[in-house]
Amino acid sequence: MQGTDISVFGVPNTSPLPSPTPPVNTVLPAARGAFGHAEGVSNDEFRAAMSRLAAGVVLVTALEPPLDPDDPHAPAGEDVGMTATAFMSVSLDPPLVLVSLREGSRMDDLLAEQPLWAVSVLTESQRHIAGRFAMKGRVSDRLLFADIPYVRGLETGAPLVGGALATLECRTEQRVTAGDHTLVIGRVLSASLPSSDGGPLTYFRGRYRQLG
Repeated sequence: MQGTDISVFGVPNTSPLPSPTPPVNTVLPAARGAFGHAEGVSNDEFRAAMSRLAAGVVLVTALEPPLDPDDPHAPAGEDVGMTATAFMSVSLDPPLVLVSLREGSRMDDLLAEQPLWAVSVLTESQRHIAGRFAMKGRVSDRLLFADIPYVRGLETGAPLVGGALATLECRTEQRVTAGDHTLVIGRVLSASLPSSDGGPLTYFRGRYRQLG
């Protein structure tokens, strides 16, 4: 029997016609080994694999608006901060970045209502800042910011950490639910380079590290 003329990725197929397609419920061993099943990956296995991917460390910040902006006596909003390693650039034109937030976290809830936020790219000497804002059961954000030098962004009002390698002010363009996280895509409104000293703070195998 002659081979078919169908091409796969531009490569002619000159092999004999294949055997009849196996029943729908049949899973070929080779395919199972090559692709696996998501249900077969435990949380620990997934964490262990992803911990081998080195990532930069940033502080995501936003200013919580007053509970009642029309009432001058209402409690003022607080600064909120969160350490993140799942942060990346998405597009140059327009300038877009993405940060992944745990669904239901305080930052996720805040950015669902507040479209303006900022990012400070931390240096290796700012490990204490990363650790402070990553703590579970932490104290109020007001106390966490108390002894950290920062300025307020002109576009967002959010804290921008002094001495950071870079700072970005952003406005949310899109929110995408992805499993137990929310992917927040933001348009960059401003970018600055407060410091050129030192290297970036990185996160690898469950620990903060520095290059070199």
